[in-house]
Amino acid sequence: MKGRFYVVGVGPGDPELMTLKAVRILKKSPVWLAPAAHKNGNSTALGIASGLINGEQKEILTHHFPMKKVHAGQPAHPEVERAWQEAAAIIADHLENGRDVAFPTLGDPAIYSTGFYIFETLMETVKDMEVEIIPGVSAIGATSAAAAVPLCLGNERMVVIPATFEDDKLKEILENFDCVVLMKVHRVMPRLVGLFEELNLLDKAVLVERTSLQEQRIRRDLQQAALEEIHYFSTMIVRKA
Repeated sequence: MKGRFYVVGVGPGDPELMTLKAVRILKKSPVWLAPAAHKNGNSTALGIASGLINGEQKEILTHHFPMKKVHAGQPAHPEVERAWQEAAAIIADHLENGRDVAFPTLGDPAIYSTGFYIFETLMETVKDMEVEIIPGVSAIGATSAAAAVPLCLGNERMVVIPATFEDDKLKEILENFDCVVLMKVHRVMPRLVGLFEELNLLDKAVLVERTSLQEQRIRRDLQQAALEEIHYFSTMIVRKA
């Protein structure tokens, strides 16, 4: 009997924000394969899971996934595709030997997660595979909670986008939605501040670095934040109301 593959959302950083189901699945899975952003680097998702679960009796593996852009409907960079294929092969070997495999992933697997790319790659190679996606608390929801800013109320419209969009697209979205959640803001803060100044939105935006962690910072002075080095784990909410 084949094992089952689990993509497990472990939340934005605070281990206490892991769901009961995520904890249960990770406890019962004998193999964890955790993503790492850098070669020979630590896995943030693994660090979160290890904050609540003792992994001494488990086979814990980390796999490097290059931090390169993936565009919907277009082929992935060869290095990224190779990383997906390698991870899928490791997972498939365990599944074929009857061992469940958990893939802990930051936040919620449905939002910009490597977990779904691995799932799709596995589906192409493993027949009759059993898979389960375990949702998690997203950085988006955790940022809203930290800043005490709702994402949408009543008939308001919200959109979630990468901050790396071109200025004309960002401007159109900011003009047409009531609440805009911007991900991946750490490298484009000066550009964002300039755009907010143009649209008179500077006082409508809040930035949260390292949401839910002890080092969490809530930034409302974005002009000052743009002069500093912003942590990779940062999310911004622009709410007009």
